[in-house]
Amino acid sequence: MNEYPPIADHGIVGDLQTAALIAADGTVDWWCTPRFDSPSVFASLLDSDRGGFCRLAADVGGDATVRQLYLPDTAVLITRFMAPSGVGEVVDFMPPDPSPTPSARHRLIRVARVVRGSMPFELICQPRFDYGRAAHHLTRLDDGSVLFRGPGMDLQLQATAPVDLHPDGTDVSARFTLHAGGERAAVVLTSESGEPGALSGRPGGTTPAVDTVITELEACTAFWLDWLRASRYRGRWHEMVTRSAITLKLLTYAPTGAPIAAATMGLPEQIGGERNWDYRYTWVRDASLSVRSLIDLGFTAEANAFRRWLRERLDAGSTASGEPLQIMYRVDGEPHLTEEVLDHLEGYRRSAPVRAGNAAADQIQLDIYGEAAYALAQAKDIGTVRGWHAFARVIDWLTDHWDRPDEGIWETRGGRQNFTYSRLMTWVAFDRAAKLATAHSRPANLARWLDARNAVLQQIVEQGWNEERGAFVQHYDTDVLDASLLLMPKVGFLTPTDPDWLTTLDAMDSELVSDSLVYRYNPAASPDGLRGSEGTFNLCSFLYVEALARAGRLNQARYAFSKMLTYANHVGLFAEEIGPSGEQLGNFPQAFTHLALIDAALALDEELDRAEGQTG
Repeated sequence: MNEYPPIADHGIVGDLQTAALIAADGTVDWWCTPRFDSPSVFASLLDSDRGGFCRLAADVGGDATVRQLYLPDTAVLITRFMAPSGVGEVVDFMPPDPSPTPSARHRLIRVARVVRGSMPFELICQPRFDYGRAAHHLTRLDDGSVLFRGPGMDLQLQATAPVDLHPDGTDVSARFTLHAGGERAAVVLTSESGEPGALSGRPGGTTPAVDTVITELEACTAFWLDWLRASRYRGRWHEMVTRSAITLKLLTYAPTGAPIAAATMGLPEQIGGERNWDYRYTWVRDASLSVRSLIDLGFTAEANAFRRWLRERLDAGSTASGEPLQIMYRVDGEPHLTEEVLDHLEGYRRSAPVRAGNAAADQIQLDIYGEAAYALAQAKDIGTVRGWHAFARVIDWLTDHWDRPDEGIWETRGGRQNFTYSRLMTWVAFDRAAKLATAHSRPANLARWLDARNAVLQQIVEQGWNEERGAFVQHYDTDVLDASLLLMPKVGFLTPTDPDWLTTLDAMDSELVSDSLVYRYNPAASPDGLRGSEGTFNLCSFLYVEALARAGRLNQARYAFSKMLTYANHVGLFAEEIGPSGEQLGNFPQAFTHLALIDAALALDEELDRAEGQTG
């Protein structure tokens, strides 16, 4: 077992309420249950000694070559072990649960099989409850399975023949051999939360037969293939776009329709640095843009679910910031995300501190109103009249509160500024709200909204533009560039070929772009209140591709996009950032990255088709 595998050496499986990461050596080193934002039962990704893991892999020493792939167009992950004695596979999946009701019970199913020759396997299961802070008890049940009991959580481990589970203290191991010709063994991990002592012996019931597990595997495969039928994408990058869409779906909490930013917490933006945040929550910004990307592909159910979630937040009115909306929530809409440092965990490759919760929840970031309106404007059905009134009240409120400093899109902890991007998105809020009201004949204070929209535009042009740089800048009191402004033409504030935009794009190209990779901003020139540096930001790198394509710089755009795809991991997934040596950094997989990949591919397809039509 690799003490700390590269962040990129992972695939993800999930059931639409929780998700697990599985390293390329067959180790489950991250799983929080019963929700994405619950405490972990496996977290060796953040502490190899204390975090806990479950490994199912070939037991051939260093003689195996390992490869990992997804069953095409699904979230079924296959880890292959190739050795002189044979070729074995471990198939990992979680039965999808798209129910609107939160479930206390979740299953991670692992199927071992041999497709050539024979292969010995080893199973080691060492759960550590509550981020490794809570002790657990082990009980062997009559059917041969074992029950790990933690505080308020049971984890049952079941296995089919020829797997014989051997307790070792409070952990479990097993060794077994399979042969080609149809031999298979299933290992089922079932978590169930509830009152301590109430779940003894019954989380998973009796051990399922292998044939039953295979039937569940087939049902899981069918679910994903059926879901993908809604996609309209027929472009040049089908495999990468499809994988990104599946990833965005995996990162959406089905009971509420709330997308999360990433499946993990605490993975560093710089090895040894302090930028180690908890991303298992729903940012209004990230979620709105994720939904917008899925809508563009043809997935409308996700948009309707998110719109309901957003309306519920507006109706609830309780926020940590005191604003009508706050920047992030728990997946159930809870606004309080108290941040704590888990100082018993050493962090990924000893990158402490490890934070759970997120203190940025009470920041003021005015751009979120624009992103919410941007997502709603794309939906064909804007919802109920009651929902519209809730939205309109927020826009009315914004007409009186848009002209304020805030913390900005990057959640810097260096103080509030008049961020140009925040103003840009308030312009979007007013613009899209007015268009929605007109298009759908909804009641609105149109005159006030349009006056505010025009005032924001004038302010950005006068104060967000730096004449010496020939560019729009990060905030009104600096000449620092900011890659978030790559969204300016996308949201319609400027045309993609506006001279002021092209000089801004040129300035970014010379200062923020390293090969195809784009930095968010220069923290040395614009202090963000944090120590250390960071890698290039994948969201911005894909936004750069889209901006180049729309500006007509197609050769440059396509080359940059092709280069960006080389940074994807072996199964097409991206973290948040790319480090100096091309390594993936930050939380994983990152919704921001995958939604921007989809948008870049759509823009490139459209512009290439247009160019080819003109020259054909």
